[in-house]
Amino acid sequence: MQSRSDNLELLLAVIDSGGFSAAARHLDVPVAKISRAVQRLERQLETPLLNRTTRSVVLTAEGRRFVEQVREGLGQLAAAEEALRLRHSQPSGPLRVDAATPFILHQLVPLVGSFTDRYPGIRLELSASDDIINLLEQRTDVAIRIGPLTDSTLHARVLGRSPLQLVASPEYLDRHGIPGSATALRDHRLLGFLHADNLNHWPVEGLAQEGANITPSLTSSSGEVIRELCLTGQGIACLSRFMIHDDLRHGRLVTLLGDRMRTPNAREAVQAVYYRGSALSPRIEAFLDFIACRLAL
Repeated sequence: MQSRSDNLELLLAVIDSGGFSAAARHLDVPVAKISRAVQRLERQLETPLLNRTTRSVVLTAEGRRFVEQVREGLGQLAAAEEALRLRHSQPSGPLRVDAATPFILHQLVPLVGSFTDRYPGIRLELSASDDIINLLEQRTDVAIRIGPLTDSTLHARVLGRSPLQLVASPEYLDRHGIPGSATALRDHRLLGFLHADNLNHWPVEGLAQEGANITPSLTSSSGEVIRELCLTGQGIACLSRFMIHDDLRHGRLVTLLGDRMRTPNAREAVQAVYYRGSALSPRIEAFLDFIACRLAL
């Protein structure tokens, strides 16, 4: 017979997948099984949890509050079960980690092999998101975020600081010259971010008044794309050192106006965040302890 927690897991799958059919495909179970589980919960609670239409399902107000508590409760149950298992074994189970694409590529991917050798029971799931995600909705255990935090429901562990640096390729500088001052940057092609004005504020002394942004010649929503554009000589970029460390070391990129950068600044912070309402999972703790001393920020 199906347990109450099984029914709750199926309900969360419907919410996270956006519908009964999508949840059934994701879990590889019949739609009818999921529908019966949700109906069973609604009967037991004597409250409708979902408003169903032909196109979608939406949580009722009561359902929204219920689901928030269910997520927290199931997380605490999983943590308690894992704590018992860990009395006799190493951390094990899935660990869902989210970070911006450049951080995953340049910082986490090089560590995956040694981490899995050290913790063979942990199954890493790496999600590359350049936007800030909701950890609960995306069922993510821990996220690495660069810059200031705004979500007070999250617990944060500082991993370090990654300084911002102005960089260009030697080929670009050969063609356009080296800017000798902050104001000279206005005569160059500047690479910036699309729909992210806070990332187009370059903390360069003398470039502009406090709070003003650069006017980029070319934009992208992806930091990794901006790095590639910079490498191919398309302009000057302001990037975190964690993603260009090897480029600088091998001379593919050159640092500009290093003595004019305002540091420290809010965009340099590198932090791991996880949900405050649940116990710190041993898997999260093992992962953060492992990477903290190995990151090249």
